[in-house]
Amino acid sequence: MSFALAPGATIGILGGGQLGRMLALAAARLGLKTHIYSNDPDSPAFDVSAARTIAPFDDEKALEDFALNVDLVTYEFENVPARTAALLAEIGAVRPGPAALATCQDRLVEKEFLTSNGIATAPYLRVDDAGSLARAVAQLGRPSILKTRRFGYDGKGQVLVREGGDLAVTFRSLGGAPAILEGIVPFAKEVSVVAARGADGAFAVYDVCENEHENHILKFTRAPARIAPETAAEAVRIAHAIADALDYVGVLAVEMFVVDPTGGEGEGPAELRVNEIAPRVHNSGHWTLDGALTSQFEQHVRAVAGWPLGVTDRHGSSVEMWNLIGEEAFAWEQILREPRTSLHLYGKSEARAGRKMGHVTRVAP
Repeated sequence: MSFALAPGATIGILGGGQLGRMLALAAARLGLKTHIYSNDPDSPAFDVSAARTIAPFDDEKALEDFALNVDLVTYEFENVPARTAALLAEIGAVRPGPAALATCQDRLVEKEFLTSNGIATAPYLRVDDAGSLARAVAQLGRPSILKTRRFGYDGKGQVLVREGGDLAVTFRSLGGAPAILEGIVPFAKEVSVVAARGADGAFAVYDVCENEHENHILKFTRAPARIAPETAAEAVRIAHAIADALDYVGVLAVEMFVVDPTGGEGEGPAELRVNEIAPRVHNSGHWTLDGALTSQFEQHVRAVAGWPLGVTDRHGSSVEMWNLIGEEAFAWEQILREPRTSLHLYGKSEARAGRKMGHVTRVAP
């Protein structure tokens, strides 16, 4: 469906977390309204949206009412039931489309999509029970990582398969859910490509960025990544191929491993393996709020609304972003005193351990 929203139109957003909040703020800047649909009455995105619906994601009557009161629907997270996206698409426009969402929310389907398109990933095997886990471990070895096929993020829904561990206990630790086993990739660093694709096929990409994690949660991002230009160009090529193959509309992020003893900083392109695709705005793109001419959130709004994509040029020589996890957000006053630093707090009511409460960006001159 090809169309463009007019200023004053309403974008429905499934999910009310910090990504929905920042999407709503970006939409408001462009004269567009937002309607947040969330099952959490304490959603921080509610504070900045024109309308809200509090209901489960499988409440078909609430979803129908929601769809009839917005001009198109997008989402801030990928763990939306497939039936939800399909039902909404029967009523109006959903961007990115339900097919792209279905591909990216199931780790096995995603890996099969990537390999069928000639894109390298970690070695993987399907695991449906303890017996198939044993057979997969025999092929991929230990250590390896067992991951649920759905509903995993920030280290949730995965467990390391160690030497000597009881495989039946390991499988049960994830609730017996359908899973995949992934071999360990000896990577030098992790990078991500945040890019946007319009309904007309237009493509805009930000600088490839470099990521560091703590306790399976993204802690720090630096743009541009410290990799060779040829490696960065190959990362962008892969992301572009993925977006086209999915017929994607909106912002997506592609996380990749750089498999290279030089860390990707040597001459020529390093080997890249895709870790996962996020069919939405992404934590590693938060640096664009202060560090790029068009933020990833405005870019997503532009793309799904059918508007021209914005320029992605970076401000400064480099940009750094780090997450404020749990009680780290209590240092807000000290952060505000630091030069060339911008603070973003998400308005969450409780600073729990492991919870993303905000982020900080710093733009180098």
